[in-house]
Amino acid sequence: MKKAYNIAVIPGDGTGPEVIAEGIKVLNTVAASGGLQFNFKTFKIGGENYLKTGETLSDGTIEALSSYDAIYLGAIGHPDVKPGILEKDILLRLRFHFDQYINLRPVKLYEGVDTPLKDKGPEDIDFVVIRENTEGLYAGAGGILKKGTPDEVAVQESINTRKGVERCIRYAFEYCRARNKKKKLTLCGKTNVLTYAFDLWERTFNEVAKEYEDIKTDYAHVDAVCMWMVKNPEWFDVIVTDNMFGDIITDLAAMIQGGMGVSAGGNINPDGISMFEPIGGSAPKYTGKNMINPIAAISAGQILLQTLGENEAAYQVEKGIIKVLREDIKDLAAGKMGYTTQEVGDLVASYILNGS
Repeated sequence: MKKAYNIAVIPGDGTGPEVIAEGIKVLNTVAASGGLQFNFKTFKIGGENYLKTGETLSDGTIEALSSYDAIYLGAIGHPDVKPGILEKDILLRLRFHFDQYINLRPVKLYEGVDTPLKDKGPEDIDFVVIRENTEGLYAGAGGILKKGTPDEVAVQESINTRKGVERCIRYAFEYCRARNKKKKLTLCGKTNVLTYAFDLWERTFNEVAKEYEDIKTDYAHVDAVCMWMVKNPEWFDVIVTDNMFGDIITDLAAMIQGGMGVSAGGNINPDGISMFEPIGGSAPKYTGKNMINPIAAISAGQILLQTLGENEAAYQVEKGIIKVLREDIKDLAAGKMGYTTQEVGDLVASYILNGS
């Protein structure tokens, strides 16, 4: 009997539906060859739906999503919707409601993919960033006083709780141990300036580290992490950091692994419902042209499989991705791949079927 998973799909806006369709194609292919079954249900959430209905994310939709094993997200973002509305009312609400307190970002340069870093190759760029995902500056604490006047005051507070910090750090230690590569965990912060928040982070990190004697630990200021990520990315194995710094350094990390076209991540609740997505945006100017790169969305499906514990299926998907990037795609940019969006998905699926 096949093991079945119910997956909620949010194709979203712009090119989101196009890339997520290829991800579903690949997931169905690996399921058929591996004794799995995915039951997908599509939810119309995003900018297009908001413009039509005035609704971002209803309580009823949240309740419906609660019954699924995972959420597979394409992209949220529409040029006709004011920035902040969709991000706050959809993306952040999903993360907070489902307590997806880990943002997991594998950073891996594959053979055949160009990096802007001179003399660096796949053996040098292979690390993971673990970002706290529900606290910090994204918690929404603060406000504005006397808006629109010369005396206007804007305050945005970074909220860091012992519980939130510790569970993120523990997850990072466990992940580093299971990853079993360099077995080194780096805390990224700013202890010399953010003396309250990162005193909590550093103390907690050092206390938890005592329980993981097999893991080497070190610390680096966020600005130093940015510098070394470019100069010596091979120094890193797993990095753990807060919400804002994690948001920033993962975009830099995406560039050194080849760009947004191959970058994917997960919003993880280790004991609940997690959400997986390509890192890039909705790319509205390419909508409907069948020319956007779907590899990041397919990689998000790979992370979904890993998180569900389907490691062999995840491995098969990654092998397909590696072969396509090494042998087929000439350029990751939209319109320059040498293949359409659908053809790239077909290639990955065919390699899975052929066991390549």
